[in-house]
Amino acid sequence: MLTEEQIQKIELKATEIRKDIIKMLLSAGSGHPAGALGMADVFATLYFSGKLNWDPTDPWNENRDRVILSAGHICPVWYATLAHAGAFSHELLLTLRKIGSPLQGHPHYRELPGIENTAGPLGQGLSQAIGQALAARIDRRGYRVYAILSDGELQEGQNWEALMFAGKNKLHNLTVIIDRNRIQIDGQTEQVMPLEPLVAKLRAFNWMTAEVDGHNAAEIEAELEKARKNTQGPVAIIARTIPGKGVEFMEGNYIWHGKTPNQEQGEEGLRQLRSLWGKLAEE
Repeated sequence: MLTEEQIQKIELKATEIRKDIIKMLLSAGSGHPAGALGMADVFATLYFSGKLNWDPTDPWNENRDRVILSAGHICPVWYATLAHAGAFSHELLLTLRKIGSPLQGHPHYRELPGIENTAGPLGQGLSQAIGQALAARIDRRGYRVYAILSDGELQEGQNWEALMFAGKNKLHNLTVIIDRNRIQIDGQTEQVMPLEPLVAKLRAFNWMTAEVDGHNAAEIEAELEKARKNTQGPVAIIARTIPGKGVEFMEGNYIWHGKTPNQEQGEEGLRQLRSLWGKLAEE
């Protein structure tokens, strides 16, 4: 279990990551804020709670845990997290989406330390992660694979074939974290193409499934620990998140899925996040 001090550090780190996301998008003039802001707590907990076996000073060690980002459009949260972990300099973050920058608009395999997959078309990352997890079994290696999926991309059929495959093969070294923010580019997921009852569906495909508050580090860490100890089959953690978390005018509004804030909006978002950081630091 995380101590109160550890939880506070993760919350502060998530707020710093959110600030970096806004700065990156303002510099780029394009990008996807809602999902990136919403998943900051999940990324901060995964990388800074001690659950991930990954060393930024030896990023390609054969026994490292792998993180696969299927929802490639939220890559600013991944880039910012990796920078905070020490994989590369913070200055590089402001080159997001610039010509020649390794911080592309969607992640590119090994372009940066820790980037384990190329993403762009949605619905592909789970299959990539399954390949990695199966390879670990074949090679008798002990690393774990974590796949980050959006809920909207679960509307694609390939995911359900992949879910069947992983369940059938009992890939217990695979953990999927689903960003259940209930939005996609055209509106609410339950209006565009309903996913519920999602927990029941995943369990029917032989996945050990849990739901967590995606902004609660203690809950996220507890389920990651259960997944790490699990030997029965693949694990799905459904993280209930608020898109645009931390920036009031973005929160819960699907319009911000792929809309970048202008300078005034960005400055207001940063003001709110600085205020939040100050409150967390005082606790």
